[in-house]
Order: sequence, then C-alpha cells, then structure tokens
Amino acid sequence: MLGEYRIEGRGAAEIAAGVERAVGAGELVPGQPLPPMRELAARLGVNPNTVAAAYRILRERGVIETAGRRGSRVRPKPATTGREELRVEVPAGGRDLSTGNPDPALLPALAPALTAAAEQGDRQPVRYGDDPVDPDLVRVARAELDADGVPEGPVTVTSGSLDAIERVLAAHLKPGDAVALEDPGWGSTLDLVPALGLRTVPVGVDDDGPLVDDLRRALESGARALIVTGRAQNPTGAAVTATRARALRAVLRDHPQTLLIEDDHGHGIVDLPLHPLVGVTRHWAFVRSAAKAYGPDLRLAVLAGDCVTVDRVRGRQRLGPGWVSRLLQRAVVRLWTQGAVDRAVVARSYGARRDALVAALAERGVAAHGRSGMNVWIPVPDETGAVARLLQSGWAVAPGARFRLASAPGIRITVSELTAQDIGPLARAVAEAVRPSPARVYG
Repeated sequence: MLGEYRIEGRGAAEIAAGVERAVGAGELVPGQPLPPMRELAARLGVNPNTVAAAYRILRERGVIETAGRRGSRVRPKPATTGREELRVEVPAGGRDLSTGNPDPALLPALAPALTAAAEQGDRQPVRYGDDPVDPDLVRVARAELDADGVPEGPVTVTSGSLDAIERVLAAHLKPGDAVALEDPGWGSTLDLVPALGLRTVPVGVDDDGPLVDDLRRALESGARALIVTGRAQNPTGAAVTATRARALRAVLRDHPQTLLIEDDHGHGIVDLPLHPLVGVTRHWAFVRSAAKAYGPDLRLAVLAGDCVTVDRVRGRQRLGPGWVSRLLQRAVVRLWTQGAVDRAVVARSYGARRDALVAALAERGVAAHGRSGMNVWIPVPDETGAVARLLQSGWAVAPGARFRLASAPGIRITVSELTAQDIGPLARAVAEAVRPSPARVYG
C-alpha cells in the first residue's frame, strides 16, 4: 500500500511527524491511502488510540483526509506542498504571464515614503506597549471604508490579506468546520483552509461574483464561514454587482451565524464600485491590502470587522508578532494620502490590457473572463495540454489547477506586463493551444 515507505514511531506526534516528512519529501504522494488505524497500530505495537490521535493531527494540519469507510489518504494537495508548487518553467526568451504580479511600472517609488516614515520614527520611536496601530492609518482607512459602504467597526493591521484571513478563521472556527470558498478562487486560500484543519465547500463563480444558489447550498449543508472577493477576483476577474450583492445578502441574512470574510485586494487598481456584503452576519471581517497598488513587499493589510472578531485577532497577534511595523504603517499612510498612485490611471491601464486580450480571443472564438483586476481566466478542455502548448510557443501561463476545487479546467493569464504588441501574438497562441489541429495532437 505504501510502496517502500514504512511509517514509524511510538507516540502520536512522532508518527504524525514521520508521515508529514514523507509527504513533503514526495515519498508519500497525493491521493495515496494510509493503512487502517488498527492495522498500523498492530504493526507499530501501539494502542489504536495512538494512531487515531496521529491521524487526527495530520487531518488538522491539512496533510491527510478521511473519507469514512474508504479510510484515510494523503490530500490531493497537502499543506506541505502548496498550489504555488504547480509551476511552469519559462523557456529561454519566453514571457512569464503566470505570476499574478502587478506591473512594476505602475508601482510608486517607496523611498520617499519610507524615508519620511523613518524620520518620523527617529523623532517618535515606537516602544513596547505603544498602540500597535498607527492612528493616522486608522483615520485614512476608515474614511475610505466609510465611502465604500463598509459598516462601522474597529480597525487593525495585519501582515497582508492571507495573514488577516488566517487570523480571522482561527479566531472563530475549529478543526473540522466547513468554509465556503469561491471555485475557482485564490490558490493560497484554497491551501490555507485545509492547512488549518478546516473543510472546503466550493461555491461557483461567474463574472458577477459567487453564485447565489451555490452559496445557499453551501450554508444549508453546514458551512460556517464564507470567504468572498468583492472585485478583481483571482483568477477570474469577477466583480460583485449591486444586483448580485443584494441576492447574496439575502442568503446570508438567513444564516446570521456565518463568519463572513471579504477580501478587497483590488483596492487601488479597480475602477468598479464596491458592493460590500459584510455587516449582515454577526461576525465579519473586511480586508484591504496594499500589495497590488503599492507593491507586494509592503506586507500590510487593513482589517475592519465586528468588535469580537477584531479583538480576538488583536489578542492573538499580541502573543505572536506583536504588531505590524509602525514604520510600514506610516509609509502606507503617506502613499495613500499623497497621491503616490493615480488609481484611475492604474485601473484604466489594467482594464485596457484585459479588454484587449479578451476581445482578441473572442475574435478567434475563444471565450475568456476578465471583468476587473489584472488577470484573465480562459476555460479550456485540456488544461495540461494548453499550458504545455503555450510553453512551446514561448508563453508561460498559470495552470488552473492552482485555483480549482471542483470547477472545470482553465488557465490564468496575468496581463499586467502585456504591451499592445503582445496581444495579437498571444491571442493566436492561446487559440491554437485551446483548439490544436489534429496533426499537432496526434502526429
């Protein structure tokens, strides 16, 4: 059953650690079944409860999954091998459109903001026990949240969107709870949820956001939380419309105990209005990251939420990193308030590239999605073949497996560094990759 690998150990933690090491090293592969608990206990000479505890540790760490009578097996994507490992090697002279990075030319210079923040820090050093959140950042962020219709609530700061999402989930859920996730959706979230010992429940997405009936089924089946992207959804570019938002809020009102997390990572690069869902459930969190508009290395996101959620996040943060650098917070305040980024220009730039590629693909009979943000999602019949054929043409794109739970195959193209001259050749290559000629496939 396990090939050449032998599970060893006497205690639950030791057995679990051995299995996790084997998964990380590739000695136990995704989907590989593990021995029944009593069988492994007899082989190791330990109590079956010890093996049961080891398997429980592995489930909570997102390494294995248990399917009733079918037993336990290594997860299709265990937490030790994140979806970002599904990489493509860019050929020499090729173009890498797989990363999801913003266009460096549209990012602001950080030196002036960081210098000014450092000078302020020299005058007013931050010390242990000081307020972990810069009051100017709270003021600026809260004003923009108010303008976008995000409900009143306390504000704190985390080290990026994923950090915020992890802390909010951990503040409310326990291993085994189910989380409704957009499908296709952000690969990092699809990895994070099972790594926390939580179960994933897919919710389909179209250009207008999560599908209402899918969300209703997910919540009626017991999902305790929902993570949704209001605009610039990764990978599809979906943006929640006013009509869709009303319908989703109606479903959420029927399930007021749902933990609702809304990710607005597209703030600053999207010109579509926000239609927030937060505020209709008892516990909620709204996350706004600085990464896409100001640079991925600014590991900072503003988190607003209900009082209990924000208080729990702050309390757990105090026991770990303590706070997000006030130096970075002050730098972000300057970037936000001094117009370091012309948001309208950035949004138009990404929009022009997306629209041009989607239109060029449509002319060639290829359907594509990209309503907002910096990505275009293209459904394909054969994901692996399409990625491979595009690589042969000199274009590296992201395989849809990074972003899918149960949805159909696709590929994601990041448009942020495309030029007008790239659009035609890329569209032709995609059309050929999606619909290759019989001769190209078979001979």
